[in-house]
Amino acid sequence: MTRSLDPVDMDKIVSLCKRRGFIFQSSEIYGGLGSVWDYGPLGAELKRNLKDAWWRANVYARDDVVGLDAAILMHPQTWVASGHVETFADPLVECQNCNQRFRPDQVLVSEVTDIQNNRLLGYASGFNREEVLSKSRPLLPKRMLVMFQATAPEPKPFQDYLGNTSKLPCPFCDTVGQLTDPRMFNLMLKTFLGPVEDTASLTYLRPETAQGIFVNFQNVLTTSRKKLPFGIAQTGKAFRNEITPGNFTFRTREFEQMEIEFFVRPGADDDWLTRWVNDRFHWYLSLGIRQENLRTRRHAKDELAHYAKDCYDIEYHFPWGWAELEGIANRTDFDLRRHAQFSGKDLSYYDDEAKERFYPYVIEPSGGVDRAALAFLVDAYDEEQIRSETRTLLRLHPDLAPVKAAVLPLSRNERLLPKAKEVYALLREQGARNIDYDDAQSIGRRYRRQDELGTPFCVTIDFQSLDDNAVTIRDRDSLEQLRLPIPQLPVLLAELLNHGWSAAPAHLKVTTGPPKDA
Repeated sequence: MTRSLDPVDMDKIVSLCKRRGFIFQSSEIYGGLGSVWDYGPLGAELKRNLKDAWWRANVYARDDVVGLDAAILMHPQTWVASGHVETFADPLVECQNCNQRFRPDQVLVSEVTDIQNNRLLGYASGFNREEVLSKSRPLLPKRMLVMFQATAPEPKPFQDYLGNTSKLPCPFCDTVGQLTDPRMFNLMLKTFLGPVEDTASLTYLRPETAQGIFVNFQNVLTTSRKKLPFGIAQTGKAFRNEITPGNFTFRTREFEQMEIEFFVRPGADDDWLTRWVNDRFHWYLSLGIRQENLRTRRHAKDELAHYAKDCYDIEYHFPWGWAELEGIANRTDFDLRRHAQFSGKDLSYYDDEAKERFYPYVIEPSGGVDRAALAFLVDAYDEEQIRSETRTLLRLHPDLAPVKAAVLPLSRNERLLPKAKEVYALLREQGARNIDYDDAQSIGRRYRRQDELGTPFCVTIDFQSLDDNAVTIRDRDSLEQLRLPIPQLPVLLAELLNHGWSAAPAHLKVTTGPPKDA
């Protein structure tokens, strides 16, 4: 079926995630903790599947990348050498009324003007264009509302008003004239090791996983016996004291990263950067992201991090606009040289063939598990009309789907349940992962529930199954069905999960059977 091209309402994504057990507010019973999220049963599976797919593509499918699992806590000198202690900070404006802080580049401001009388009515501020326009309307006389809808000006970045913010409202509480000048705030979260909280025991929760790879460069090089070019991959938690987090799980204080540090000979770095940008872009496409929602953007010189020679972002078109999904940076030899300097250890590479010693350059593909999971959820979300009813579904790739298939008896009839449980046990015994069994409510409601979970296939046991020992498989996306003998089910289901509905044998497809869209 043709999927909807309408923009996704972010409120619907948030609602579905809570309702179906993908994502919950952390510590919700105590009122929650700002921008910290818990992943429920389905969300945990989605994240695990996502990380497994990333690991397969970047470690198992390659012979030039090995894995690592470095500790979250590291020697504090690590972060001095990396530059985080000195430079990992954001300029933040604080509202003296509500005490909220925000980055100037993340807030938009609109001048609300009475065009007919050439009079400034005030200002509106917010984190996206829609929010700014919504806050602008109460400032307008009723006679101007219709005209404003058609001629509303584009908001300007908050930093355009720096030095002249006395009449600007806070984007959080809307109080006017209470905004400070920007001040630098460090984004690293501090902690202390041992019983005494003093500077000697100070350390940090890592703000990125990359440094664990750099400080282990020689350990991995020696034990893996790899030669350039080669990479070290890692997934793991990182922590940042984000002052203006938001957009659900897009920007959070605790998050998971998927990072590779790929070490190359200087001079080969530009070519490898291009190759990694292409590889990473096509990985998202291979797992179902629509190409029109994905793009690459090269950083301008004034955007580059202190360590970067060049950098590309893979951006996704989220409901609030284009935003970074993954960055691929050329970090040069900055990190290895800095850690060698601060530790006093040799982190250079000796090329046996060229009889030459040098510091490798590094290409770093760095993506976020949480951002990627959110992008896949948004991209998979769809609504379509089935007769007079709206069917909501997640068109998740089978590799990512939390539930791979659901076994559904047509009803709770005592004759059907033993056969349904027999099929369920067969699939699990044959090694099928994440198979759901559901016999509550009507078959139509159970189909709808599985559609919202993103379950690719439903296996239905009906009264005919008692006579022919066969079941019906329903495809989530097309609503087509096929019927096959139960002994053949494990093999065919594995084939469908690996290759999609196009792998279904045409002679098994049926137009009759259990209600496919009830």
